[in-house]
Amino acid sequence: MTITQKINIFFKEVWVEMKRVSWLSQKDVLRYTLIVLGFTIIAAAFLGGLDYIFTTIIKIFVLK
Repeated sequence: MTITQKINIFFKEVWVEMKRVSWLSQKDVLRYTLIVLGFTIIAAAFLGGLDYIFTTIIKIFVLK
């Protein structure tokens, strides 16, 4: 079996497996994406707030 035949078989098998996949609906993908983005923004704001607080504390007490 040549390399070309092996590649063709591989892609045919991939195509068969992709047909078997249970894909999410567009609505579900959008909802989950917005949830992830929301949590990411909340985490970034929280960590940014902590950074600001600790930077302020260090400036006040350590870097007089």
